[in-house]
Amino acid sequence: QVQLVESGGGLVQPGGSLRLSCAASGVTFSSLGMRWYRQVVGKEREWVAYITSTGGTTTYAGSVKGRFTISRDNAKNTVYLQMNSLTPEDTAVYYCNANVYDMNYWGKGTLVTVSS
Repeated sequence: QVQLVESGGGLVQPGGSLRLSCAASGVTFSSLGMRWYRQVVGKEREWVAYITSTGGTTTYAGSVKGRFTISRDNAKNTVYLQMNSLTPEDTAVYYCNANVYDMNYWGKGTLVTVSS
């Protein structure tokens, strides 16, 4: 059974940084591309970043490019999202995602609140 568990969210001031983690189990993690999404209450879930299985290629949504960095440690079955220069517009629940044989798996999310 595929399980994804996000952590690392919290309250941070504008301009601050956070690093999110997503630990995966029940899957051959090193063979999967991984994604981060985020969702604000009342809005659709928004794709944030993607990393290939080896970590060799990463892509970002325009709204976070240059501020967020996705990375992974296949030995730890974990994907990360380093978030810098945070603004109130980054406030959301952040989810990691894995697509396994055309089935999407999601964690329960971790809340990031950017506020002074």
